Amino acid sequence: MALHETHRPAPGPFDDVYTLPVTAGTLPKNRVPDVAHDPRAVRALIHDELGLDGNASQNLATFCTTWAEPEVHALMDECLGKNMIDKDEYPQTAQIENRCVHMLADLWHAPADGGALGCSTTGSSEAGMLGGLALKRRWRDRRHAEGRPADRPNLVTGPVQVCWEKFARYFDVELRQVPLEKDALGLRPHQLRDHVDENTIGVVAILGVTYTCGYEPVAGIAAELDRIQADTGLDIPLHIDAASGGFVAPFLQPDLVWDFRLPRVASINASGHKYGMAPLGVGWAVWRSADVLPDDLVFHVDYLGGDLPTFALNFSRPGGEVVAQYYNLLRLGREGYAKVHGSCASSARMLAGQLTGMGPFTVLHDGEDGLPAVCWTLTDPDDSPFTLYDLSDQLRRRGWQVPTYPLPPSRQDTVVQRVLVRHGISYDKIALLADDIREAVGRLGRGPVLHAEPQPGFHH
Repeated sequence: MALHETHRPAPGPFDDVYTLPVTAGTLPKNRVPDVAHDPRAVRALIHDELGLDGNASQNLATFCTTWAEPEVHALMDECLGKNMIDKDEYPQTAQIENRCVHMLADLWHAPADGGALGCSTTGSSEAGMLGGLALKRRWRDRRHAEGRPADRPNLVTGPVQVCWEKFARYFDVELRQVPLEKDALGLRPHQLRDHVDENTIGVVAILGVTYTCGYEPVAGIAAELDRIQADTGLDIPLHIDAASGGFVAPFLQPDLVWDFRLPRVASINASGHKYGMAPLGVGWAVWRSADVLPDDLVFHVDYLGGDLPTFALNFSRPGGEVVAQYYNLLRLGREGYAKVHGSCASSARMLAGQLTGMGPFTVLHDGEDGLPAVCWTLTDPDDSPFTLYDLSDQLRRRGWQVPTYPLPPSRQDTVVQRVLVRHGISYDKIALLADDIREAVGRLGRGPVLHAEPQPGFHH
């Protein structure tokens, strides 16, 4: 009997949750029920259904935060009713957002004159699209000022995340994704010259390639664009998609030059809800100065009694994620972020070592010079008794979600697996994953189970 058809006496305060009327049938799926029901029972039934989802902490495919401190949960509760867009009504939340922007601008070495500006977003996809819009508008305005046509903009990238494909399609920009060279995992500087032209609104460099988790050589890309300008006069700005690396490189690779230290870099986007460790729903876009963010992209809205400048694709959204980001920046500081990500990188290196010792795998990224992650492929897929897709299926039986996919063109014949090590995923859990991979390799290979090298533990 469906929930909206039940008709029983009102429950008593001491009735067991699973004996209440709402539990006597299936939950409605297509029609709002006719009557109200006990909140305890409704919560319990929805909770039971959610238990059929995968375990978020075993989802090693996602870059997103899956664990947070109790204090973050408490702050999120306090902000449940706060609309981030209403800065007149919630001025302190607006101040906290502004503080985060300035902290990130400083972290990414924006010019010391304080001219950097930025905003929070729902994630790095929206932040990246805002960066792309600013590139397109600057290019269009310059073309119009020169009396030239501005109807064929293009954006040059390496193997980017799908948000850039969406940007190109939604905003009528040709996306020129440079194919991978046979031994490369990202865009290489010398490839640029064959793909940029007078209609190029910008180049996107990736700090943490989605497919393999390494960094593209941002400084080298910037230097090549400098050379192209010297040779051709084309002044092409650089946007950094630091969705994951923006909250990793400053702490694990502080000497790596990838950010506003390079004059060619106009803007940066990052995900607070990835390695920034904030809950899902917050990203950041920062521009080095006001002259690279056209003013006509900023709306001044008279909203609930005040003038509201806003640059966003979304409007109303909760403020809790921004507050949680501020909490993390204060709570952890540079030292804390370095410790957390350093611990994750240590776990990644351990897994990479274990995989190398198993025999059939070649590690492409070991967590050393990029994100705390591991990416690998089969050394000899043609001679292997199993595929990586088979291995993913075996691991899924133990609850592990380890993605398998081909690399982008022109390396689509190479199939890889990837594990992201995030805050809350312990060394011990990664060691258990390594054991399960080893067991699965033994079963799939129809051979003896390989034994692990002893790992550091509480007792030696």
